[in-house]
Amino acid sequence: MMLQIRRIVAVVVLLLARSVQASAQSVSYLPQSFLSSVSGLWTVAVGVNVVGQPAFDGGKGDSLGVSPILTIGRAGGSAERFRSPRDSSSIALFDDEGLSAGLAGKLKSGRTASSHAELNGLGDVDRTLEAGGFVQYFPVDWFRLRAEVRQGFGGHHGVVADFAADAVVPVWQRLTLSGGPRFTWESTKATAPYFGIDAAQALASGLPAFDAKGGAHSVGAGTQLRYQINPQWEAHAYVEYQRLLGDAAASPLVTQRGSPNQTSFGLGASYAFDVRVP
Repeated sequence: MMLQIRRIVAVVVLLLARSVQASAQSVSYLPQSFLSSVSGLWTVAVGVNVVGQPAFDGGKGDSLGVSPILTIGRAGGSAERFRSPRDSSSIALFDDEGLSAGLAGKLKSGRTASSHAELNGLGDVDRTLEAGGFVQYFPVDWFRLRAEVRQGFGGHHGVVADFAADAVVPVWQRLTLSGGPRFTWESTKATAPYFGIDAAQALASGLPAFDAKGGAHSVGAGTQLRYQINPQWEAHAYVEYQRLLGDAAASPLVTQRGSPNQTSFGLGASYAFDVRVP
């Protein structure tokens, strides 16, 4: 099974890299690093997180789910220094002296009104693919800054921007502790489907109508304990907290039936391997 996964990922890396290189070569103002050959050794990390999180955005209580781990970057690049479970799946197309950038994407679960009494009358929200890019920078080996901007397709069609900083502290041999602040900004089209209440929904749910706008969405912090079992395998446990802001926090769904305090936690593991692109 692992051999099959490695072969599939190798093909995906080759196709994506060749496609990006072809596109980059048509844009003369891009840095030369983007135009270099994709041939060489790439490191791929795949895994899964088992996640406990609020049953819906702005809700109380917890539900269990799983989320994938996927990162692809040049062997020896900055992605090998540190990965946060909060990061979207990503492909680093540029990586030089601690600065990396590339593609990022995540799948946001849908919301089914019939599954939770608090959502009765508010309607369903489809699953959303958020696709975009990331930039991250290590000014020193033990500190990382990361920003992601993603466009939604599906349940919402807005823009989400995530910002995070993490200090990485060795605890014992292959065990590290990391953590830092987080901030999220969302456009109106990303916020309204989850926190807005139109006239028909207000009549059906008993909540007042609410026109949710975008802006500063949440602020918080997260921490992770990570153990490097061997060069290929690592395991981790983490906790993330965010406090909803703006119209997300002011929505009647949150003030009357939910909570602005959103906490998620999880356990996960990933396996890293190298793929050589000819």
